[in-house]
Amino acid sequence: MKLLVVAVGQRQPEWALAAFDEFARRFPPEMRLELKAVKAEARAGRSAAQCMAAEAQRLDAAIPRGARRVVLDEGGSRMTSAQLAARVAHWRGTGQDVAFIVGGADGIDPAWAARADETLRLSDLTLPHALARVVLVEALYRAWTLHQGHPYHRE
Repeated sequence: MKLLVVAVGQRQPEWALAAFDEFARRFPPEMRLELKAVKAEARAGRSAAQCMAAEAQRLDAAIPRGARRVVLDEGGSRMTSAQLAARVAHWRGTGQDVAFIVGGADGIDPAWAARADETLRLSDLTLPHALARVVLVEALYRAWTLHQGHPYHRE
């Protein structure tokens, strides 16, 4: 199984790249984690809808055929770490790759997002995109460790 973080925006702060890489390297070979950053659309002279539509095409090209699409959005489902661990275990059982999608500055094209398999909320707070990537990868790593039986301070 492969976990993909597909995110709009290629330039991220060094601290965010380092934090993402630190968690990503901890994943075992049987559950690889990969980041695919797609180019954000230039905003000059374009509406938000035009930008989101162009970014949606890039997202489609970056996500492997057959991968489960999980859009990150403030209106998505809330999950505890234990619930996410159960969800990841379920996905792992299907053998299907899972792509977590982080939108650009304007979000994700609503029509494109409506075709996602699931929508997940990382926080009730608005997170900068660089931080959202780090929060997501840490949450996925924690989910994997819980599934492996590592101690969890909430139990």
